[in-house]
Amino acid sequence: MSKFFFNDRKQLVNDAIEGLIISAPHANLVRFDIDPAIRIVARGDWDKGRVAVISGGGSGHEPAHAGFVGKGMLTAAVCGDVFASPSVDAVLNAIVAVTGDRGCLLIVKNYTGDRLNFGLAAEKAKRHGLKVEMVIVADDIALPDNKQPRGIAGTALVHKIAGYAAEQGKSLGEVRAIAQQASDSVWSLGLAMESCNLPGSGEEEENRIQRGKVELGLGIHGEPGASIVDTHNSKTLIDTLVEPLKAKAGNDRVAVLINNLGGVSALEMALLTKELAHSALKDQIAYLIGPAPLVSSLDMKGFSLSLLRLNDEFERALNADVETVGWQKPVAFAPVRTVKHNAINTGIETQPSDNPEVRAIVNAATETLISLENRLNALDAKVGDGDTGSTFAEGARDIAQQLEQGKLPLDNSAQLFQLIGERLATVMGGSSGVLMSIFFTAAGQAIHDGANIADALLKGLKQMKHYGGADLGDRTLIDALQPALEALQSQDLSAAVAAAQEGAESTAKMEKAGAGRSSYVNSDSLTGVTDPGAVAVAEVFAALVKV
Repeated sequence: MSKFFFNDRKQLVNDAIEGLIISAPHANLVRFDIDPAIRIVARGDWDKGRVAVISGGGSGHEPAHAGFVGKGMLTAAVCGDVFASPSVDAVLNAIVAVTGDRGCLLIVKNYTGDRLNFGLAAEKAKRHGLKVEMVIVADDIALPDNKQPRGIAGTALVHKIAGYAAEQGKSLGEVRAIAQQASDSVWSLGLAMESCNLPGSGEEEENRIQRGKVELGLGIHGEPGASIVDTHNSKTLIDTLVEPLKAKAGNDRVAVLINNLGGVSALEMALLTKELAHSALKDQIAYLIGPAPLVSSLDMKGFSLSLLRLNDEFERALNADVETVGWQKPVAFAPVRTVKHNAINTGIETQPSDNPEVRAIVNAATETLISLENRLNALDAKVGDGDTGSTFAEGARDIAQQLEQGKLPLDNSAQLFQLIGERLATVMGGSSGVLMSIFFTAAGQAIHDGANIADALLKGLKQMKHYGGADLGDRTLIDALQPALEALQSQDLSAAVAAAQEGAESTAKMEKAGAGRSSYVNSDSLTGVTDPGAVAVAEVFAALVKV
């Protein structure tokens, strides 16, 4: 099965272009209505009063190239099918449509299809009396001995610099010269742990890159790389890219474009940016562009770095405002800013003390929860993720250890409850730990404020329901805990035991859970299964009555 969303594979690119145009934030893009096979995205505000700058190539590299059309960058982009160069006719129509007396510059990535189709279109346009020049970008340094380096993400930097020069009203010769200078001053290198998948291929593409390895220098169409690196370590990989790039740029000031090839999460791209900021380039970087997809490769799980050796004109060009969908404004590079701040101490000031009756209660509760671990896990495996028993047992073991070591304030209920709340939040983990921490912390505060234990426990329950969002009937431990605490307030512990047991048993008849992981489980899986949290509550009350 294809891993892509689309309606009609034959219309995929056309449909995507329509989506791009209608969502363009500056409402400045148009598509020329010539032929469905001729896909030209152009500036809607273009008046042919300046040198036109045109680029293009296969689709699948978004936002390149149509995402760079707009004031300050490209005049038009010619879009081929996925990973396929646009036709000569498509390029020729674009040239004729947007080129005036000032002429036109074509910026082409160094792939045979693009060079030939754009080149022939340029020659044909000259027969129409138009002045056309072409700059071929060949920034990929993955294969140092290759006489025809590929054009990859550094092409976006050439777009920006040429577009700026054209916007300034410079002549075709001047625009071409600065674009060529930029092309000669940019170097790129990328890597990936997974290649890209093609839309509509009929089945998922097999990843040729072995697990735990990356390919260095693979092409933006999924072409095999130059070598294999046997790690996913972010620092090692950044250093692997930086070393040959730095060799090209020397010690000069550079702008670095951090390009997401399409399938890397924002979290990972931020991490890679951090590694770059601490790399051997750190003292040379003047600007960061990205991290972002600029010249992507569908869903390729990889990234590339492009270095541009800076001069004054390039800096002005990079920082000039544009009206495009895809360009990322450069950020002046500086070390991360930190602000000193004293940590808030949430620790509870307690004084260990003894109370034999309370010691027996704590011991009974913790022993019960520890002994229930496997039973509760088995119940939870039927309706959740199978860890309720382990979660409660982990909290119980910690409190039991505190009890054994004499660290609990057993003769001060307010401090005891608050300390238990603090420990459970630390050791239980997940939502259960936080909920139980809220319960005991709020109860401890209520006792501190003068409430008796029964009222304080109900106050803790109220706060747990408030923050957790569950209530009676939602098939949680509340279905046992609330009736037990209400019975404890008005009657005695024996009544509380009976109420907790009845509440726990009622959960087996509930066909829908209103909270927790069980809320995602269908009624057939829930029916007849008692909620593990409610069982834990009922068993603890049953143990306490025997103390």
